Amino acid sequence: MRGKFVATGATAMTSDAFLVVAFGVGYLLGSIPFGLVLTKLAGTQDLRSIGSGSIGATNVLRTGHKGLAAGTVLGDALKGTVAVVIAGYYAGPNAAMLAGFGAFLGHLFPVWLKFKGGKGVATYIGVLFGLFWPAAVVFCVLWLATAATTRYSSVSAFVASFVTPIFLWWFGHPALASLFVVLTLLLFWKHTENIKRLQAGTEGRIGA
Repeated sequence: MRGKFVATGATAMTSDAFLVVAFGVGYLLGSIPFGLVLTKLAGTQDLRSIGSGSIGATNVLRTGHKGLAAGTVLGDALKGTVAVVIAGYYAGPNAAMLAGFGAFLGHLFPVWLKFKGGKGVATYIGVLFGLFWPAAVVFCVLWLATAATTRYSSVSAFVASFVTPIFLWWFGHPALASLFVVLTLLLFWKHTENIKRLQAGTEGRIGA
C-alpha cells in the first residue's frame, strides 16, 4: 500500500527563494531545544551537565522526570512534522523535504546552543511522519521491537533508521529515500560515542 506524500496547497509556491525560506524556517524550528527548555522550566539542573550532556529525551530521562522526557520526545518530533507540513502546504514536496532537512540539522546543530544539540532520533521520526507517515509507523515498530529485545536505545535507532531509506525506496519514493540516507548517516555519526560504548560493552541499557 502506498501512503500519501505531503499534501500541497492551492497557493503552492515553487520559487527558489521560498525553498531557501523553507529550509531556514525548518532549521529555526528544529533548533528549539525542548529538552533544555522543559527541564529549566521544571527547575532541574542544567541538562548539559548530566549524563551524556545531550539535550534529547534519553538524557532528560536521567533527571528522573518521565513526564519531561515524554514532553521532550513529543516536542522534538512535532517541530520536524510542523516544519514539513507548513512548507509542503505552501510550496510543495521539494520545500517540505528541505524544511525537514533543515529541522533535523537544527536539532543536531542549534544556533541557540553554539551548534551543540541532540542526536536527532525524535526529530527524525517527526520529519518522517510529515513526509510519509507509513514509514514513521514502521520506524516506531522496529524501534520498539529492537528495544524490547536488546534494551539498547541506540541499537534500536540504528536498526530503525537503517531500514527507513530501504522502505521508502521500496514504496516508490526515491527522493525521500535519498534524503533519509543522509539523515541516517548523520544520526549514526551523532551516535559515535554510543557505538564506541557498544563495542566496549559499556553502553547503558534502557531502564538500567
